[in-house]
Amino acid sequence: MESRPLRYFVTVAEELNFTRAAERLGISPPPLSRAIRQLEKEMGVLLFERNTHSVALSPAGVVLLAEARIALDALQAAERRAQRAATREPQLILAVKADGEAGLLEPILARFTSEAAAIPVAVRLCGWHEQPRLLRQGEADAALVHEPFDRTGLDSETLIAEPRVAALAASHPLAARGRLALADLGLHSDDVPSFIDQHRSQGRDLAQLLTLVALGGPTPLLPASVAARYPRPGVVYRSVADAPPSVLTIAWPQHSRSTATAALVRAAASAADTVRQSKAA
Repeated sequence: MESRPLRYFVTVAEELNFTRAAERLGISPPPLSRAIRQLEKEMGVLLFERNTHSVALSPAGVVLLAEARIALDALQAAERRAQRAATREPQLILAVKADGEAGLLEPILARFTSEAAAIPVAVRLCGWHEQPRLLRQGEADAALVHEPFDRTGLDSETLIAEPRVAALAASHPLAARGRLALADLGLHSDDVPSFIDQHRSQGRDLAQLLTLVALGGPTPLLPASVAARYPRPGVVYRSVADAPPSVLTIAWPQHSRSTATAALVRAAASAADTVRQSKAA
């Protein structure tokens, strides 16, 4: 199976409209429709259920969409990694959300330099949710990423789990309390993932978010390490006893055979273990 029909299929599956899909692909609808019908003929299955008013994925199409995305990402990743391998000075790319590495980035990089397989590391700063895509598409070799995330095609190892704190304006009525519960914030434990994701999806960096907090804006739940690393006038941090922990992992592509990536994972686990022991002492 060639990659072009798969790309055509994925685009139609995402748009569920042949005209819009053709516009995205830069072709006209008739050849796109013929390509999809040829793909269905080759596979011997119906991928789309069509009528005069709508296009929907068939059960076979639903399965193929998930698999096709993985296959296309793998092809793209192979091309990018091959191009990088051809450079005179190979490097390992580590994707990190700015202010989202629990203070582990520098210890990890320092520990990595002592590994026999160590090579130069380029840190790629990215937004929330970007790391899995960068790994699957070959734009990064490893990533520090908070759970939950899409693990498709990835392996991961937990580095550290830390309590969450609420960031409050100093003038907030709850700021006078020494310890909070989720109920004080109008939350139930089932609400926490979507509540946290809401702040992530707004795309603000930590400095912007804390500025809004100080002005009486949102009350986000943040990893406890933020309170120690980012004191800020007008903002107080209060522990939230029943909030689920913030879990930081290191992730990498399942098919990776890079000794440098494996060495970085070891360095990350070792650095995280040292941090945990120091906190327990």
